[in-house]
Amino acid sequence: MGETPSETTGGTPGTLDELARRAGKWLSLSAAAPERHTAAVVADRFDRITWRDTYEQSAALRELAEELNERYNHTYEHTYGRAYDHTHSSADDHTTDLLTDVFLAAYKVNPRLRERAEMDPSRLVNHQVVTSLVESPEFTELRRETAGDPYAAAMAVLAQATALRRILEATRGAQDKAEHAKQSQQNAERAATAVAEALQQAAAETDEIGGGAAGADEDSAQPTPAAADAVQQTIEAAEASEAAAQQAAQGAAQALAAAAPGIRIAARNAVAKAAEGARAEAALMRAWGVGPGELERMPFDQRARLAERLRTSRLAEWAELIGRFRQMADGERARKVENATGELVGVTLGNDLSRVIPSELANLGLPALRAVFAARYAAGELMLYDSQGEQTTGRGAIIACVDTSHSMYEAGPGGITREAWAKACALALLDQARHAGRDFVGILFSAADKLKVFRFPADRPADVAHVLDFAETFLGGGTSYQRPLSAAGALLEEEFNDAARMRGDIVMLTDDDCGVTEEWMRGWNDAKHRLGFRVFGVAISAPRVAEADSVLDALCDNLRAVEDLTDVHAAADLFRVI
Repeated sequence: MGETPSETTGGTPGTLDELARRAGKWLSLSAAAPERHTAAVVADRFDRITWRDTYEQSAALRELAEELNERYNHTYEHTYGRAYDHTHSSADDHTTDLLTDVFLAAYKVNPRLRERAEMDPSRLVNHQVVTSLVESPEFTELRRETAGDPYAAAMAVLAQATALRRILEATRGAQDKAEHAKQSQQNAERAATAVAEALQQAAAETDEIGGGAAGADEDSAQPTPAAADAVQQTIEAAEASEAAAQQAAQGAAQALAAAAPGIRIAARNAVAKAAEGARAEAALMRAWGVGPGELERMPFDQRARLAERLRTSRLAEWAELIGRFRQMADGERARKVENATGELVGVTLGNDLSRVIPSELANLGLPALRAVFAARYAAGELMLYDSQGEQTTGRGAIIACVDTSHSMYEAGPGGITREAWAKACALALLDQARHAGRDFVGILFSAADKLKVFRFPADRPADVAHVLDFAETFLGGGTSYQRPLSAAGALLEEEFNDAARMRGDIVMLTDDDCGVTEEWMRGWNDAKHRLGFRVFGVAISAPRVAEADSVLDALCDNLRAVEDLTDVHAAADLFRVI
């Protein structure tokens, strides 16, 4: 009996069963090709929407993506000199995918990276970059400022732009090999599919010539020589494609391993720079009194413009001083006890439970009298200890009169200018007013013909741009007391007439002493008596201005001199009594 082709070494299998066994490996590959991902960071639909919205709002992000795409994509066809099929691999997007991953790694509360085996080969460089970013010690610090904040995450991406360019430049070779590995993998997958299609074609042709007739064994049916040969050729092509894919994958892995140390160093430096920038911007916002809630509600472009203005403000270098002033004032507010109980002088009626006399409290222990206690409490008729304590704080407007004459531009100890100290104190007084529900007015003055008034009503949010206008304005020139104090008195008079509020507070921040007329002084004292306002003076780096015989001393109820401009606590008592 002669040998069948399948029994001959290197021959073509003679039956469909033998062809199927030979093609089994490729059939399984074509049927169950694993899903490969182009994103290294696992993200849900809402994360992707956040990235897309942020990308659309940020012109800087779009410009960066376009630049990287133009410079670093299409590497495969440049390297291998042939057209590259982008239909399945989306190679044109690998730089944008990298930006997406860097954004999501900073934005997500608990970012999770995919396993390397899950990644599309063309994105292995991206995976290595993002892994290096996430594993750097500085990344945790960065995410304290960026997690859950799309704007801050976008700024982190932009802060890392220079490092990302360097990484992409240094990994061109590795990316070329990764793209080649992707193409080789696609070729292998197509070759596996071709095997399955050739086998199906052979089976169909066998049926047509009667191999599948009734009673016949399909597995032992003989395909035509041409069909069997076609299957054999696709199997050989698949084997060659598989070998090429393995070789390409190995080459890509070696190139990536060689580039990994450099990627880790660059990534760490990039994250450190981004973290520093994020901390600086957050501190800048806090220093200028822009709260997290306000930032969340602010449109992306508006927030970007605000950050840029804060960075370039005249007082930008004094942001740390401004922040310390506001923090100090906040601490002093926490220590202040308004209407503190002092010496007991008798018994009165009211509903202040902290001053209820013991006999009244005893009624709470008797069920039958609890309703009586509640009724008397509601009517304000409980018996209370009456006391004589500290003077209650003001309830009218807080007005900061800030000297902006030429001499205020001079620097004192620590290099801090007198203007910077005065403006920082004024901004802390603005916070004081908002905390107490009082109007705030900032009056900038110098010579008699130079005055600018900034009003911040208590019933409206303090617009950050308006606050910056107040802080940045510098008039220059000489010094006049009468003009700003007259303006302050007129504002308190207006407040009294409109809202019947008295007991405002005026704070004079100056480094100079100047005369006032007797007639003006008489009118000033009359206004103080009628409206009940107080005047506090701060002589900045000018001890003689705080002397007992100075004009400022005569004008003020409370005057202090500040010599060390690095010490924000020199004005701490202001925030306990105002």
